[in-house]
Amino acid sequence: MKNLGKPISTFGLLCLLLVILNARSAASQEVEDEREFDYLEGSGKGPDHWGELHEEWAACKNGDMQSPIDLLNKRVQVIPALGRMKRSYKPSIATLKNRGHDIALQWVGGGGSININGTDYVLQQSHWHSPSEHTINGRRFDLELHMVHVTSDTKAVNKIAVIGILYKIGRPDDFLSELMKGIWSIADSKGEVNVGVVDPRHIKIGSRKYYRYMGSLTVPPCTQGVIWTINKKVRTVTRGQVKALRVAVHDYAEENSRPLQLLNNRNIQLYRPQSLTRDLVN
Repeated sequence: MKNLGKPISTFGLLCLLLVILNARSAASQEVEDEREFDYLEGSGKGPDHWGELHEEWAACKNGDMQSPIDLLNKRVQVIPALGRMKRSYKPSIATLKNRGHDIALQWVGGGGSININGTDYVLQQSHWHSPSEHTINGRRFDLELHMVHVTSDTKAVNKIAVIGILYKIGRPDDFLSELMKGIWSIADSKGEVNVGVVDPRHIKIGSRKYYRYMGSLTVPPCTQGVIWTINKKVRTVTRGQVKALRVAVHDYAEENSRPLQLLNNRNIQLYRPQSLTRDLVN
């Protein structure tokens, strides 16, 4: 029996190590417990106070590379060398989760990846903010989708990459239409539902032009060093789809957008193929 003690002990240590590593990884991700913060003025837990609520959230107050920002065209540098976005998405089993402050779609094992500067970032989840968090030339839109990617490459300096897609009121968004039944099923609850296989390739991006800048997560802990890619083409969504996302979350998060943050001399780049000759405003 003494010989059994060592393997069991080793297994226990390995499990503990995995827990610790997972906890460290999760620490840089978005907080999912909405009781920790909100979007309301005067509540003491709104965006102006996030950096004071927990020591590990200090970047929300003191960070100099925070998101979201206004993508002002006169600050933008056109950089054709950025190249087209390299996306390799795939259908995967997914879960819809009501996190209180937003609705998140989480892919089990990842939904494929994007490649930025030679590093692969795996698509972990997508979620929605209404109204949009980023603005273009001061204009705020009706909805913004964030596709959150993470790399396991130990050599990568930037571990998180987010693609942002902006929406205005118009025709239905087909991807949201696929998920609407599941969204209503978890409305105003902390529930989650398995929605089967979801293909992230159904998320319409539809533009070869995009903004790129270095920023942060837009919810606590406001982790910096996030590579942001904002699609320049504004997609459409119906008022009913926006309303469904607002009704589904908890009351304090019906408008779940963080205020704009200071640019602090950061570069905003725009990828536009050299063959395109339209100006930045179009």
